[in-house]
Amino acid sequence: MPEPVQDVFGAALLDAQYGDHPEGARPFGEGLPREVMKLVEDFDRDTYRAAYTVAFPRAVYVLHVFKKKSASGKATPTPDKDTVRTRLKAAQEHYRRTYGEEEGTTSGRRAR
Repeated sequence: MPEPVQDVFGAALLDAQYGDHPEGARPFGEGLPREVMKLVEDFDRDTYRAAYTVAFPRAVYVLHVFKKKSASGKATPTPDKDTVRTRLKAAQEHYRRTYGEEEGTTSGRRAR
């Protein structure tokens, strides 16, 4: 991934970590769970996407970052959506094991 895209995504994810809403972030949609957010960045005629979740009080999980390769419009390819779903389930399990709580069960700032 080009460094300028890494910089944009990194800054946005840092905002999310501090409890702010990153500029341009929006729900991913496309049949993915509502807690999955999307960042989009264009660079050198390519489009990059980052899927992440802030559904957990103590953590931000980056679920998938990829260059969009779909030849059919704006839709995200099914394998990429499947990866996001699988990693969201893994993040939920990791969070439960690590913090001993379910997503959204405590208040407070996100871990830094």
